[in-house]
Amino acid sequence: MSTIDTTLNTLTQLVDELGVLKAQIAELQDRESSLKATLAQSGLTEIDGELYRCTVSNVQPVPKVDWKAVAERLQPSHQLITAHTSPARPYDVVKLSARKTSK
Repeated sequence: MSTIDTTLNTLTQLVDELGVLKAQIAELQDRESSLKATLAQSGLTEIDGELYRCTVSNVQPVPKVDWKAVAERLQPSHQLITAHTSPARPYDVVKLSARKTSK
């Protein structure tokens, strides 16, 4: 059975490593968002790279109901539900998959 080193020095190093890792992940997520936005704004629905294929689709969202606000009132009418329903914004979905190699 292995033991975990919980000395202060080791934990301090782990905290720093985790902080650096989270910063790197944040940078990568920012870059991913930027790349997806550029691909989505291209107007193309399919884009082939050398290694990967990208498909872009615009998803029309469903309006969201603020059920907490509705639940605070008893016996909600259709008018009350409509008053607490806000339109959702459309968003893009960018999917990436490995390209099939030719035989």
